[in-house]
Amino acid sequence: MKFMKLGTRPDSFYTEAATRTVISDVPGNIVICIDNFSFLLHKFQLLPKCGLLQHLCPDLGDSNIATVELHDVPGGAEAFELCAKFCYGMTINISAHNLVPALCAAKFLRMTEAVEKGNLVLKLESFLHSCILVGWKDSIVTLQSTVKLPEWSENIGIVRKCIDSIVEKILTPHSKVSWSYTYTRPGYTKKNNQSVPKDWWTEDLSDLDIELFRCIILAVRSTYILPPQLIGEALHVYACRWLPDAANVKPSETKITQSKEDLEKSRQILEKIVGMIPSDRGSVSVGFLLRLLNIANYLAVSSMTKTEIIRRSSLQFEEARVSDLLFPSQSTSNTHFYDVDSVVAVLECLRALWRRQYSGASENSHFLRYIRKVGKLVDSYLRVVVMDINMPVSKVIQLVEALPDIARPNHDDLYKAINMYLKEHPDLSKADKKRLCRILDCQKLSSEVRAHAVKNERLPLRTVVQVLFFDQEKSSQLTSFTPTAKQLISVEKQATITSDNHGKLKPDIDSSVDKEVRERKAFSECSERDGHRTKRADVKLPLEKEMKDDKSELDVKSVKSCRTREISKDSKSLSKSDSKKMVPKGSRSDHGGEQRQAKR
Repeated sequence: MKFMKLGTRPDSFYTEAATRTVISDVPGNIVICIDNFSFLLHKFQLLPKCGLLQHLCPDLGDSNIATVELHDVPGGAEAFELCAKFCYGMTINISAHNLVPALCAAKFLRMTEAVEKGNLVLKLESFLHSCILVGWKDSIVTLQSTVKLPEWSENIGIVRKCIDSIVEKILTPHSKVSWSYTYTRPGYTKKNNQSVPKDWWTEDLSDLDIELFRCIILAVRSTYILPPQLIGEALHVYACRWLPDAANVKPSETKITQSKEDLEKSRQILEKIVGMIPSDRGSVSVGFLLRLLNIANYLAVSSMTKTEIIRRSSLQFEEARVSDLLFPSQSTSNTHFYDVDSVVAVLECLRALWRRQYSGASENSHFLRYIRKVGKLVDSYLRVVVMDINMPVSKVIQLVEALPDIARPNHDDLYKAINMYLKEHPDLSKADKKRLCRILDCQKLSSEVRAHAVKNERLPLRTVVQVLFFDQEKSSQLTSFTPTAKQLISVEKQATITSDNHGKLKPDIDSSVDKEVRERKAFSECSERDGHRTKRADVKLPLEKEMKDDKSELDVKSVKSCRTREISKDSKSLSKSDSKKMVPKGSRSDHGGEQRQAKR
């Protein structure tokens, strides 16, 4: 931090009877009133350097005490005292902290070169250009001090000069940065890192007021020199500095921890940060966007700001991690801990965006990869939020149904989440269990999960029966024999080999092959019809079970065992009939012919 020392005489100002005066043998003859302060000083010291006082007190030789009210002096009594000490030749120290009020007060008092050579305004402006604007931190401190005197600072050009100096340094290649800066990121030490990081300027810039910060960010963006990711990093650092940590504050503690003024200031900061996010995808992380969404719910910002955050989050949702979604609910009406509503809002926005962009989204390979990645993320998120004992069934169903069916090629992860929810909520009613398990597609379960579901006593009986039938259908499809083209070709090759060995093909063998082909085709058609009957029976079963839901748990278990025995009997009878059909008639006749030939 640089400073300038003016004057050589010692400071002799003191307070007497609520009046600031100077130790002197000559009595004071001018009283300057500023707000609640008054200064008893000497005309012959002030008037030669202050053009305003010359205008207000033209008679310098008058011995009577003159009273002048200067309530409008910028910087107040403190800034005026600096100017008065300069007039007396006393020692004053000017730095980035007090330069702005001192320069504004000197301009107000007209302490210019037109009044006297080497006056205060010239000295202060020289210090501003030669020292303050050359440095990095001095420019930021000076710019921040203009907040107290915005109009005066803007009119005399301090704000514009500081912003230009700061922007010029930000755009300097980081390899040429030679001035000191603040960089306190975790794991970073200047001893181990000799090179200057690309975002070296972000922490010092976060000291500024939001309006000044916004001016600098817009000026930097207008040059199109820095990448959007650096702009996004600056916004992230500023948000961490000034926005509340909503994850550690309960909604009921909002009025206690922050006043209305603080909440309104945080609201304005959040809305301006959202408005400054570059439109480029990936300029900020989806984790940062979701954190802003949670803070927006905490601060109750405008719906327009929330909508924009949700839209930006949906575009990058595939990049999120489960930890990014685990933020607390900010609604006082919710008893559950996690904010599921915000995640559902982002998912619904994602679905709507892709519907507009892709008319045939299910056929688009990029969309399939994107939505299935999101589906796995949501299922992992589900396995965490279902552990909340206060999480209602409706929120879980709403979260699952927010994604299209193509987002889940299988329902194994969804089954695990539902099973965990049923385990953590043992008192769940039968109706809620049915509602919850209705979102599960038994056809998309793997064989291992189906085996677990059949033995799962937490599931409603209707779901267990559906799993049993789908499992029986798949197992019957695997055990049934349907002749393929390769098998038919092998039979023809065998007949050709026999004809080559014996000179010609025997009529009996030829007829037996034709009969075998016909029998197998007939069996194939029969098995297909049996499969259709099984599917129709599967559709009817849930309807039959609906009529038995009001029975006791004992009746439910007995029905379940009876259903299982019936299914096993059907499968055994079907396998026996299939084995009978598998014996070719031609083969039997051939065997009998061979016996008759042996007897002859």
